[in-house]
Amino acid sequence: MTAGRFFFLILCLCTLSGMGAYAQKNKGQLQREKQRNQERIKETEKILAEATQKKKNTLGELTALNQRINQQETLILSIKSEIELLDRDLSEDQAIIEALEKDLTNLRDEYARMVYAAQKASGKANKLMLLFSASSFDQLLMRLKYMEQYGKARQVQAEAITRVQEILSEQITITEAKKKDQQKLLDEEEKENQNLTALKDQQRGVVRSLEREEKQLRRDLEDTKKAIAQLDKLISDIIKEEIARAEREAREREAARSRNKTASPAVSTTASTLASTSFEGNKNQFAWPASGFVSQKFGRQKHPVLKGIEIASEGVVIQTKRGEAVHAIFEGDVREIAILPPPFFTTVILRHGEYFTVYSGLKDVAVKKGQKVTTYQPLGQVQTNGEGISELRFQVRKNGQPLDPQAWLKD
Repeated sequence: MTAGRFFFLILCLCTLSGMGAYAQKNKGQLQREKQRNQERIKETEKILAEATQKKKNTLGELTALNQRINQQETLILSIKSEIELLDRDLSEDQAIIEALEKDLTNLRDEYARMVYAAQKASGKANKLMLLFSASSFDQLLMRLKYMEQYGKARQVQAEAITRVQEILSEQITITEAKKKDQQKLLDEEEKENQNLTALKDQQRGVVRSLEREEKQLRRDLEDTKKAIAQLDKLISDIIKEEIARAEREAREREAARSRNKTASPAVSTTASTLASTSFEGNKNQFAWPASGFVSQKFGRQKHPVLKGIEIASEGVVIQTKRGEAVHAIFEGDVREIAILPPPFFTTVILRHGEYFTVYSGLKDVAVKKGQKVTTYQPLGQVQTNGEGISELRFQVRKNGQPLDPQAWLKD
């Protein structure tokens, strides 16, 4: 191998090292995602533990199990991605090792030929004959220069062999460490798959138990529908009052203008418009009103147990831990505090101009009707029902129109 070939090899190794650094970045990202998911799993485990304290199986236990299974599947996919990444790394490493071994063999063979040639010409007589047999002084100088360059070439070749041997040794060490990491991940994957199987077995048992409680589930569903109707009427009445007040203020402004053309517009209308604009401007940026997970999404969806039954949700249900604090997602006015039948319990309604946020399922409310609240100010705590389930029912509305809260909250 010539010096140029050796330096080309080093350049290729640097390029592959850069690719390895890029892979490491991806690996770091995967590990961070896995860590975040493991943190969510810990939180869900606490919620599930509370949901299973009662001997009776509940929908809350089932939703917590469903969430836990989803998180477990996400964790396993993350581990698989890490394994696949290591597989690609190991394939590249093996290609590097094979190339290094081949080049090392070529370097050694070439060096052996150079040493043999040098030994043949090592005698002083041979060197002198080579020099004195030159046909001209210029040729003599050229032969001297050739001898000097040939000696340097052997030295470069020897250094190249040493360097390639070092790189090969380092690469083998790195590869062996990656193989150990891969084996750890494979063991971890097997363990998490066993956990997933156990969770699914538990899930099937809860579903079978709940299916035997079909009549009670249907009664609970009807009670919830009645409570939803009461909440809808409450919100509708509030909005009618706001519309009537806006119309009354508009008439008063018109009358004021007719009496005095310099009269300024009502401050409340300007404040309402500013509040609406400010609320809209923070879409996708609002912090969640409580920790936990979404056990029921916005819109129409299948009942988790009752076959052929759909439920309509005008907000989201956030299943959380006992005594979890609930916060206002944005500054606004406390428009109403109402006591409703389960599962809504105490409900706090905040107004943000044309927008309303509704927090149901509270206890120990920390605000009063008419009070102005700031962003993330505590409103109260989540109520834990008789089955040991703690749920916040959260809505976002523009006037009377329900909106998907998850489209407004941070991912």
